[in-house]
Amino acid sequence: MATDLITGFPGFIGRRLVAKLLSDEPDLRIAALVEGKMMDAARKAATGLDAERVELLEADITRPGLGLADSDGERLRAEVRRVYHLAAIYNLSVPLELAQRVNVDGTGNVVDFCIAAEKLERLAYISTAYVAGLRTGVVYEHELVMGQGFKNHYESTKFQAEVWVAERAMARVPTTVLRPAIVVGDSRTGETQKFDGPYFILRTVADAERSGRAVAQFGRSDAPFNVVPVDYVVEAIAAAAADPAAEGETLHLVDPEPLTAKELVTILSRAYSGREPKGRIPPQVVQTALRIGAVRERFGGTPAESIAYLNHPVAFDTRRATALLTPHGLRPPNFSDYVEPMVSFFRDHEDDPALRPA
Repeated sequence: MATDLITGFPGFIGRRLVAKLLSDEPDLRIAALVEGKMMDAARKAATGLDAERVELLEADITRPGLGLADSDGERLRAEVRRVYHLAAIYNLSVPLELAQRVNVDGTGNVVDFCIAAEKLERLAYISTAYVAGLRTGVVYEHELVMGQGFKNHYESTKFQAEVWVAERAMARVPTTVLRPAIVVGDSRTGETQKFDGPYFILRTVADAERSGRAVAQFGRSDAPFNVVPVDYVVEAIAAAAADPAAEGETLHLVDPEPLTAKELVTILSRAYSGREPKGRIPPQVVQTALRIGAVRERFGGTPAESIAYLNHPVAFDTRRATALLTPHGLRPPNFSDYVEPMVSFFRDHEDDPALRPA
């Protein structure tokens, strides 16, 4: 029986990835490294999957040896076939020290584990398309260190972590780097774990609908806004990690034909309220005003840091992802094809406190 290891369980992508891997391989066991504070949630998630094939191990990736008991670490280094490293701090306003500890030091410790793993066939490292930082124009999958600056500590530390993977892991273990864009709910059901990212736009539309206000455009009209549904991301990770041709590759898991910020707000407004946006507020005005609590509430609780993603003219090339994932029947769906399930799920759960970002 093969054993794969995953970090980031029971997170939004991690939980679904474990379900996918168990479904694909009936004889597979998953060793899930879990933060102590997440253990109850992990037990509940594992019970909903296949608790007998999911081993939950309390761990701390920020510590050398991943914070595992010596016996567990030794056993896993001897057994593990594939490692899926998803654990990270995704908050755009994360303090640097915390982001550095989890995103960078944690990744370094995972890389050390992989180098010592005796039977390792693949490290699948989940990065982000936004390691591109403040770059504009077209960003290619083979590019990483290009002298770019960054919009926040999330981006800069994920960049540092990917550099670590590229310089230390790729030369010593079979590695695939996967860079998703902004991940939204399931393209079929709309299910998501947290209403952040473009869901802040939906909440702005909902608040305007209830108060009778018009919805205004508030992003740079022509800036691409790249989102992909979680089911595509999970299927792409699973396929790439098992594909010999993906070893040593870096793949953009993004929409090759993204909407512009203007199109995104328009489509979400139509889908939720049946109304067109009217007027436009300059992006810089919005970003500044969102630092005022009352204004932020009017915009659905949108954090000021997120507006940069509506204003940033960057596109991501997908030629390697297309070449490698098309034989697996994988291509991200068009946003217009899944906006209805996305909006329907939001409408049914928009008052659920569990889905509101912390």
